[in-house]
Amino acid sequence: MKLFVREHLALTCWIMVMMLTVVAVFWYDGYDHWRTALYAVSLGFFWYVGYLVYRYLSHRAFYARMTRPVNSLDELVALRESAPLSVALEKLLDSQYGQYHAHLNRLEHKQQEYLTFMNQWVHQMKTPLSVIELTVEEQDDDDARFRSIQEEADQMRRGLETVLYVARLDTFEQDFSVEPVVLRTVGEEAIHELKRFFIRNHVYPEIRMDASLVVQSDAKWLRFVLVQLLANAIKYSAGSRKKVHLRAYAADRSIVLEVQDYGIGIPKSDLNRVFRPFFTGENGRHFKESTGMGLYIAKEVLTRMNHQIELESVYHEGTTVRIIFFYDKG
Repeated sequence: MKLFVREHLALTCWIMVMMLTVVAVFWYDGYDHWRTALYAVSLGFFWYVGYLVYRYLSHRAFYARMTRPVNSLDELVALRESAPLSVALEKLLDSQYGQYHAHLNRLEHKQQEYLTFMNQWVHQMKTPLSVIELTVEEQDDDDARFRSIQEEADQMRRGLETVLYVARLDTFEQDFSVEPVVLRTVGEEAIHELKRFFIRNHVYPEIRMDASLVVQSDAKWLRFVLVQLLANAIKYSAGSRKKVHLRAYAADRSIVLEVQDYGIGIPKSDLNRVFRPFFTGENGRHFKESTGMGLYIAKEVLTRMNHQIELESVYHEGTTVRIIFFYDKG
């Protein structure tokens, strides 16, 4: 009703001005029978009101549909009106919906092709990488050159795993399985995966977790997130010869998994943006390998698993990242 009134408000004002103009012309021409003039205006206004009533009744469903929020694309074209304006608008919207749907299908097809290509590429790259790793393992461990190759191969493998996991984010629900996860086990696996990275950067892990701490999560995705957080902690603590603490403890209605380092830390001005994709901030100028994706990916994965992530940091003192697993005691 409000939309109908707003649409016809200007027309109503124009009709009234037109009627008054006609009466004024007759009045100034010497016609002074005001009752007849009032009757004529009232009659004209009556017919105009009748037209508005007819217009509203014949387009009532149309105006009601135009003021109701759209809950699906199908509702947008389902006007079901016989009035010419409604039929024309329905055809226009139906044509627009068809073009939009076709365009969306093309985009989804291209995205699926891209994801398939990325998955195949990652798996293809793993084969020569495995050959490199096996070749290096057969060599003398005391040779610095082979150790360097092995460390770079580790970094390449982590990079490929990251690409593969990010590609799976769009189909996360199909690759997600909730089960009891022992945090200490996941922590030890993540540290073991990064052991050469720890050694290379002269940073040392310290794990403090009770083996009884169990959460409902996905062990594979949780390990992936933990590797991302530990790799960040190592990278920004490189050469400090300090420890990276990995601890877990029970809090009020939750279990907290904490990664703490004593590295360069994050400037206060950057703290509100660290979870944005590709944001490297002030530290990105000093660490050229920073991609700005580690924390973003970690937050995306944890959000999809209904876990929470928090970050505290003091510049030049260190950073603490917490993963919070909520549970119901009752």
